[in-house]
Amino acid sequence: MTTPTATGHRREHADGVYCEWTRTFRAPIEDVWAAVTEPQRLARWLGTWTGDPASGEVKFQMIFEGEMPPERFRIDECDAPRLLRVTTSMPYDGEEPEHWQLRLDLTEEGGVTTLVFAQNVPDPTMAESVGPGWDYYLDRLVAAETDRDPAAVNFDDYYPALSEHYRQEFGRA
Repeated sequence: MTTPTATGHRREHADGVYCEWTRTFRAPIEDVWAAVTEPQRLARWLGTWTGDPASGEVKFQMIFEGEMPPERFRIDECDAPRLLRVTTSMPYDGEEPEHWQLRLDLTEEGGVTTLVFAQNVPDPTMAESVGPGWDYYLDRLVAAETDRDPAAVNFDDYYPALSEHYRQEFGRA
């Protein structure tokens, strides 16, 4: 594995400040959509979900974070295979759950699909851990979709090594 690069950037959206990452795939948009939405494909690089998306929410379980409780993911908007907006609800030790907005936008041109993934960052201090974390997971996605072993992507190569980029990106340097 080569040394990872921080790829996320601060972006303003109508509903707040986000950190945004871009990945490209030589694959049809429907295939990339399946990689980020189908439970068995998602499980190769991030986690899995259960439930009925038509109900407006699913239970999401991170697979590579140790013993994490399942999270409620509310599906705010879905226009398959181009757009997905989700609000997470992450419980922490009986405290009020944290809510994060996730944005996935996909476009295809000339057989290349671009995924733009974003997470809201209401507190700039979040960026120094959220940033390296999503670089790690999105690199696992790329590995899974290019027939490489996602397990070869090592979180210790990302955090804390990439944190400084995100501190600077979010004005915390």
